[in-house]
Amino acid sequence: MARMWLFLPVLLFFILGGLLWKGLGIDPKILPSALINQTFPNFKLESLKTDSKMLTRADLIGKPVLVNVWATWCPACRQEHAQLLQIANSKQIPIIGLNYKDERESALTWLEQLDNPYKFNIYDHDGMLGLDLGVYGAPETYLLDKNGIIQYRHVGVLTAETWQQLQELIHAL
Repeated sequence: MARMWLFLPVLLFFILGGLLWKGLGIDPKILPSALINQTFPNFKLESLKTDSKMLTRADLIGKPVLVNVWATWCPACRQEHAQLLQIANSKQIPIIGLNYKDERESALTWLEQLDNPYKFNIYDHDGMLGLDLGVYGAPETYLLDKNGIIQYRHVGVLTAETWQQLQELIHAL
């Protein structure tokens, strides 16, 4: 029996080695979302532009939309902004902004200076809607169908290549 305990470290080494080997095969860019094929979370938050106007999930229903999580403190959001403007100008799908953990005045100034690709912006100052969505950080983009069901989630900068993939999904809706 005492001899069996001698093999325990070797056994643990092989188990840990196997787990590490399996981990090497996982793509770190893929962040699965538990909300795919689920309804966009319920919320009641102020509009970024008009604090007296309340927005809800009902404002996202009726036709497919992109919901883009962004903030002025996010350098990657500035990087993707030109692509969002191109998408908005193509008029293929409305883009709804989710201003995440930001200051209202900074966000409004940013949009005024860089132009505004969003149909409207949800002001999520405390980040609670972002928390409900499982946001890792800005930017993130969600594709919702006409019923408000999340069909796709992209974490990171929305590039021209990503937009090509999204267009295929949008045409399938």
